[in-house]
Amino acid sequence: MICNRYRVALLCSALAALVCVAYMPAMASSANDPSEAGKTVRDQSISDIQHALDEQRYVDAGNMLDQVLVGGAQDPRIVLLVGELSLARSNYGDALASFTSIEANSAVRAQALQGEGIAQSNLGRSNEARAALEKAVAVDPSLWRAWNALGTEYDKQRDWPRAEAAYDHALADSDSTAIALNNRGFSLLLQKRLDEASADFVAALQKKPDLASARTNLRLAIAMKGDYDHAIAGGSQDGQAALFNNAGVAAMVHGDYAQAEKLFGQAIKAKGEYYARAEANLEITHTLEAQGNASAKTAHSAAAQ
Repeated sequence: MICNRYRVALLCSALAALVCVAYMPAMASSANDPSEAGKTVRDQSISDIQHALDEQRYVDAGNMLDQVLVGGAQDPRIVLLVGELSLARSNYGDALASFTSIEANSAVRAQALQGEGIAQSNLGRSNEARAALEKAVAVDPSLWRAWNALGTEYDKQRDWPRAEAAYDHALADSDSTAIALNNRGFSLLLQKRLDEASADFVAALQKKPDLASARTNLRLAIAMKGDYDHAIAGGSQDGQAALFNNAGVAAMVHGDYAQAEKLFGQAIKAKGEYYARAEANLEITHTLEAQGNASAKTAHSAAAQ
């Protein structure tokens, strides 16, 4: 039992870098209007900033926010948008500070809790993330980003039924957005439901052809079916090292250690320099292979007796 748990831990460490690509948040939908008492910024300004965030024009959004803040605005919607910009820039600590400062405001409470949960999730604080996200969807069940992030948190617990329910909510409330399709696909991939996972990745790419995480995950699903050649075909020269590494992870999960070693070796060669991730995965493969050989010898000895 101890060996099995150790083996699972090693495999999870190899998959961790692939898992994280599935977990980036999409931008928020427009916040609800606050009460008249806090409405110190024109609705059009809020709309313009939100539009810039939605289009990932973060410099423009930051400039507009700076202008509003210099004017001394005291509007919780602006603080919410500051948090969203920090979230988009991966400044999770700053985002968390913004969201927690306004979570008591009823006008923006649900969105603030959603942002807080996503920030906590990205900071690796799963317990705090789940608590905030569950509060967010209790206040406003239509918050698809909160449901999507909850799905990833339930995945970490291997709580597949709750993860599936969360992704169902996320897809229904977002008109099947690409990021939710990708994340549900990765959940299915973790469950080794490879055909269903591949279908979600394809659907995500149909919605958003430039979603790199969905393309990476689709290749991983193909590799996990044992089709390593197709999994690494067609990538750019710069991306070949990552493709070999990902295919190697799939081979390792399969227990095909000889193929995994070959693929990690190709990843290191394609990189042309030190490739820490592939080197670490190669070491994990050697450890798992040694464990497997030791177990086989023990079983053979026991049978011989």
